[in-house]
Amino acid sequence: MRYLSDAEKGRLRDSQSVKTTEAGGICGYDAGKRVKGRKRHIVTDTCGFLLFILIHAADIQDRDGAVDVLKAIRFRFPWLRHIFADGGYAGDKLRQALCGHGDWTLEIIKRSDKAKGVEVLPRRWVVERTFAWLGRCRRLAKDWEHSVQSSTAWAIIASIRMITRRIARVTAPHKGF
Repeated sequence: MRYLSDAEKGRLRDSQSVKTTEAGGICGYDAGKRVKGRKRHIVTDTCGFLLFILIHAADIQDRDGAVDVLKAIRFRFPWLRHIFADGGYAGDKLRQALCGHGDWTLEIIKRSDKAKGVEVLPRRWVVERTFAWLGRCRRLAKDWEHSVQSSTAWAIIASIRMITRRIARVTAPHKGF
């Protein structure tokens, strides 16, 4: 049995559907979440920092969009081996699509059928927290952009802003000494 290094394991992925405005651009209807707009697929590291984002119409199913996301990150992160994902990505269709595109281990984190109410799932809360961090940026509360490229850029800018604020807070000299 081969053990995976920290760089090879623990990438998380999930999607979020957001409403669009009348600005135009691609748009779809996510029947599961009852949202007309776009869907953001993100990949984070185990700390919750954004590694990659892909935005498309909301009517594309999670497991269909996952193939495009995972193919894109294969070239950016060739050492990546283990992906955690939520139950929306389960199924043979995704596993078959990933055959021949690298040595992947896809671990689906599912909610227990016996659970009542809110249940914190291991690993899955990390990517949900990242969506919450990105949601603090008012520009991302709705998709105001005409183009997908502009939407992607604003999400990356929000992620950079969050990371730089955290770095500044840690490296700032303490006052009072």
